[in-house]
Amino acid sequence: MILISSCIVGIKCRYNASSCYNEKLIKGLNEKYIHICPELLAGFKIPRKPCEIFGGNGDDVLAGKAKIFDIDGLDVTEQMIVGSKKALKICLKRNVTKAFLQTKSPTCGYNKIYDGTFSSKLKQGNGIFSALLMENGIKVIEIE
Repeated sequence: MILISSCIVGIKCRYNASSCYNEKLIKGLNEKYIHICPELLAGFKIPRKPCEIFGGNGDDVLAGKAKIFDIDGLDVTEQMIVGSKKALKICLKRNVTKAFLQTKSPTCGYNKIYDGTFSSKLKQGNGIFSALLMENGIKVIEIE
C-alpha cells in the first residue's frame, strides 16, 4: 500500500485552501494508495495560518528540542504531533510501505522544510510526519 499526501491527490487541504495536484503521479500509479493530511487529523481548519518548525527539524520536534509555531507565534507543536501520530497509526494499520509526500511542510516535508523565519527560505530537513514514517521503516519519496 502506498500513501500520498492528500494535497497531491487534489484535496484542497493546504494552509491556504489549495492543493498540489500531481496528475502525472496519480495516473502513473499501478498500486493501491491511500491519502492522508496529518494537519487535518490534528484538527486544523482550512484555511489556516502557515506554520514552520523553529530550532531544528521534525526529528528535533519529536525529541522535544524544537517547536512548531504559526505565523502569529502560537505554539502548535503538540497538536501537530498528535495529528502526525494519528496518520502514522493509519499507515501502520494499512501496511503502507512507501509514501509520496509534499515538500516544505512542517508535517509532510521531506528533504526540504521552511527555515522557521516565514521568509520562504528553505533548509535541509524533514517534517514530523516524514520523520515518524522513516522511523517506522516506511520509505518516503519527495514530490516537488
